[in-house]
Amino acid sequence: MSIQNEPASLKAIFFDAVGTLFYLNGTVGEHYALVGNEVGLALDADQLDHAFYSAWKKMPQRAAIEGPRKNDDKGWWRELVNLVLDQAAPSLSEFDRDNFFEIAYEHFAEAGVWELYPEVPSVLEKLQPRFKLAVVSNFDGRLRLILQHLGISKYFSHVFISSELGADKPDPEIFRRALKLIDLKPKEVLHVGDDSERDWAAAHAAGLSTFELVRQQNSLRDLLSTLKL
Repeated sequence: MSIQNEPASLKAIFFDAVGTLFYLNGTVGEHYALVGNEVGLALDADQLDHAFYSAWKKMPQRAAIEGPRKNDDKGWWRELVNLVLDQAAPSLSEFDRDNFFEIAYEHFAEAGVWELYPEVPSVLEKLQPRFKLAVVSNFDGRLRLILQHLGISKYFSHVFISSELGADKPDPEIFRRALKLIDLKPKEVLHVGDDSERDWAAAHAAGLSTFELVRQQNSLRDLLSTLKL
């Protein structure tokens, strides 16, 4: 935990999304295999999982641009899926790849794919009367639908996503742009996240305090204790 500013000065709390508020129900590979079944492809879940994380590491960090990125970042996800299929199913035709991608893109916004961490609703319920709450995430427009499915969209006054702001964590610019849109100073905002580089270091670089979530050691209930709520 690293809260440099007095809790009394805080007016808003930013939250990361995946790994902080909710998590994937099963492995990425299992979901990709389900998508494969939908389009008539028998793909190995373990192989897909390994290929996904290998492809994820290969995707380059993007420089911030002015304004939203093209097509809500759908092209970026298509590039990632192509890298996965290059490793896990290199003989697939272009037609099969197109079908797979379109079904997969919709699949990851469906109800039941993501699960809330159990303490999240009660923590947000306690925080909302006192603070503005917002999400800051490297995601796209599907995030709003996911938050609705999970029943927590009502708690957030803003949802700041990288595809719309034109900047990705760990670039601190995403936090600077979010601060401008919510009209607050860095010292008035606390960021809550689980990633040491994308959440903690990036938020610090933008002047925000952080709550460092390490789920093997703490939970969002500890955030309430830290804020003396």
